[in-house]
Amino acid sequence: MSLRIISGQWRGRKLSAPEGDTTRPTADRTRETLFSMLLSRLGSFDGLAVADLFAGSGALGLEALSRGAASCLFVEQDPAAIRAIRANLANLKAQAQADVRASSVLSLGQPKQPLDLVLLDPPYHTGAGAVALDKLVRLGWIGPATWISLETAADEEPRLRGLDSVAERRVGKARLTLLRLAAA
Repeated sequence: MSLRIISGQWRGRKLSAPEGDTTRPTADRTRETLFSMLLSRLGSFDGLAVADLFAGSGALGLEALSRGAASCLFVEQDPAAIRAIRANLANLKAQAQADVRASSVLSLGQPKQPLDLVLLDPPYHTGAGAVALDKLVRLGWIGPATWISLETAADEEPRLRGLDSVAERRVGKARLTLLRLAAA
């Protein structure tokens, strides 16, 4: 699958995808829909602190950086995917804006402060997104101002505690859900 940046300073630049079939890169059309949904709510990506969790190629986080995000934390376990993320960052000369962690999302410790935007694209039909979000909320990665995007299979109904669904869209085989911390 050929991947590219859709908009922003790196618009049209090609991205490397990890070799093998352990990751499922988000299709350009799905990413375009997601970022359109986010932009209509955020107004701008300028200066945002972003996390791309279950990052794969890093396409979601790189798209946010291309559109003006200040920083992105990429978390991924697969060695081939980590290599692809590092190659993409080097190709775009974006290493200074990135923190790449070769680990499980569940091994993240406490943050200095909540993130502005959390992008999750976990393996479909595993429930990993819900487990990760539950932990991220408890640790303080997600605050009242944080926007969350969760990609699941179109037929997957995510079971989430403490989060409100703000918008949902189906694109091909994917379901995109935008979430916010539930009001106390």
